Amino acid sequence: MEKEQAKVRWKELKDQIEYHSNLYYNQDAPKISDYEFDLLMRELRAIEQEFPQLQTQESPTQKVGGTAKREAGVLVRHNVPMLSLQDVFSREEVFTFVEDMHKQLENPEFVVEYKIDGLSMGLRYEEGSLRLAVTRGNGIEYGEDVTENARVIPDVVQTMPYPVPYIEVRGEVYMTNEDFALVNERQELAGKKVFANPRNCAAGTLRQLDSSITKERRLSMFVFNIQEVRGAEFATHTQGYEYLKKNGVKVIDAYQVCHTGQEVWDAICRIGENRGNLPYEIDGAVVKLNRLDQREQLGATSKVPRWAIAYKYPPEEKETTLLSVELSVGRTGRITPTAIFEPVRLCGTTVSRATLHNQDFIDELDIGIGDRILVYKSGEIIPKIRRVIREKRQPGTVRFQIPDRCPVCGAPTEREQDTADIKCVSSSCPAQLERHIINFVGRDAMDIKGFGTVYIEELVRLGYLKDIADIYDLKEHREALIAQGIIGKEKNTDKLLAAIEKSKGNEAWQLLTGFGIPNVGKAAAKAILKVFPSIPALGEASLEELTRVNDIGEVSAQCIRSFFESSKNCQIVRRLLDHGVNMEAGETAAGGVLEGMTFVITGTLPGMDRKEAAALVEQHGGKVSGSVSRKTSCLLAGENAGSKLAKAQELGIRVIDEAEFLAMIS
Repeated sequence: MEKEQAKVRWKELKDQIEYHSNLYYNQDAPKISDYEFDLLMRELRAIEQEFPQLQTQESPTQKVGGTAKREAGVLVRHNVPMLSLQDVFSREEVFTFVEDMHKQLENPEFVVEYKIDGLSMGLRYEEGSLRLAVTRGNGIEYGEDVTENARVIPDVVQTMPYPVPYIEVRGEVYMTNEDFALVNERQELAGKKVFANPRNCAAGTLRQLDSSITKERRLSMFVFNIQEVRGAEFATHTQGYEYLKKNGVKVIDAYQVCHTGQEVWDAICRIGENRGNLPYEIDGAVVKLNRLDQREQLGATSKVPRWAIAYKYPPEEKETTLLSVELSVGRTGRITPTAIFEPVRLCGTTVSRATLHNQDFIDELDIGIGDRILVYKSGEIIPKIRRVIREKRQPGTVRFQIPDRCPVCGAPTEREQDTADIKCVSSSCPAQLERHIINFVGRDAMDIKGFGTVYIEELVRLGYLKDIADIYDLKEHREALIAQGIIGKEKNTDKLLAAIEKSKGNEAWQLLTGFGIPNVGKAAAKAILKVFPSIPALGEASLEELTRVNDIGEVSAQCIRSFFESSKNCQIVRRLLDHGVNMEAGETAAGGVLEGMTFVITGTLPGMDRKEAAALVEQHGGKVSGSVSRKTSCLLAGENAGSKLAKAQELGIRVIDEAEFLAMIS
């Protein structure tokens, strides 16, 4: 690689790693797997070894990932850095580490143990009593005080029966697969978002402000190291473990003491073979020196100790059988195939479905009903099919083909030009209508509370809803709806009809969003109706006039024109107007006091919710963004502002509270 190429690639990798590191450490919402992240880091490290001049203190290779948050309490300075470990991925790298230790040290011993997939936490004890619990935070300087939450974790010992004046231990907070399943079951029943995996759930739970929630979710903890001790001496890591076990501390006791590279590798393999049988998730095996004086002798870099490594197993894959392919029809008529296979357990959850995207993807996999397939989780979250195990294919198995008839209405299907999409051509397809109405009543559009998917499906099936304008005719069928119990008894029916009536007064951009015009989402609808005074006026706009709107290109403009050129759509718009649904944009915010400014809103504001604050920003000419960047003008921050506040402070963005914001627009 040439120097200039290396410089460009180094910058690309640095940006990717920092982006994914922020998602993992600060938002508990990773998009890629640990294995994929580690490969990015490995490539960056290789470039820096070849071109040392590229390595700076700002490089991800020189920093421990993550920043200390504020949600869970005050920040605490680390007495001993909570460093990460050097990752390795091959037998050769493991043997190289062991050989290096033998070259530098006399008769080194190695401890091989599980690498639990959780969140690091340090516990400080004084005279045997727990005084403080702290997360890793940035690993070097500060972590978060989570003492109250730690006290409700059953594995955290409150008082040691054989105390020393001071001891700090470090461990991994995690969640068992069983407890994780129970939490997600409760989340589903409560209508809340489920967690992607046990690690995310554990991390989010440990940072809760309410310790009763932490207690309810039943976190667990293994201690894997003594960070600092006064009043006692241990010659080895395993001696420290024996002392901790005597005090009732739960340690990673499934460790093995080894001396040679082959012994270490065999121990790693045994752990890997058993990982699927454990009641919790592990993402690797840790190899570390047993003798503490040898650890002291070798020390650490700014990021990792020189006396330990973490072997990372490849992403978990499971073999299963494809049982069927389910076809669903979207709002635009697009047919999406989904693989249904025998359930398998991956990354802490049971999965039985994975998208097959389109016919091109099916052809590439060469997949057929009854095939044996390898399934994995992309980013340890999204189930995907790796490949078909062709050597196990049964005679007579044929590649699956999306039919030329819609699976819902039986109308012909056709492949859209220049795309891989196959669509139902019928505009009256019930599946398209259902999804169109679901979009129309949704939170980002007309936001009609209580209008659930089950009601929509039944109302479409019984013929009450043939288009979105029919929603406002439902009040004429009140008695029949109550008699049939479609929405429930009288109280529930009247509640939904009242919500429908209330929606007539919504802002016009909500109605425009609800139309479901391709490429016209909430942001585009708002931008359009800052230029055009009403939806009828928009319907008369030319392509040239539409493309003058900020963020509206030729494709979006053509989609808008196509919508209003349809006689059926024009009829629906007229009916909505007759029903009294608001189509006037109201006063334009152009020239407002916030014109040209971009706001990010985070945390809990004392006098309004974030939706109300966003509306005020837009009413006064400003824009609202969901993420902090150098283009952000102000961060409006309430309590528990979290990582967005840290990012704004890092970039030097102005941070204001609610009182300052109201003063700006008064």
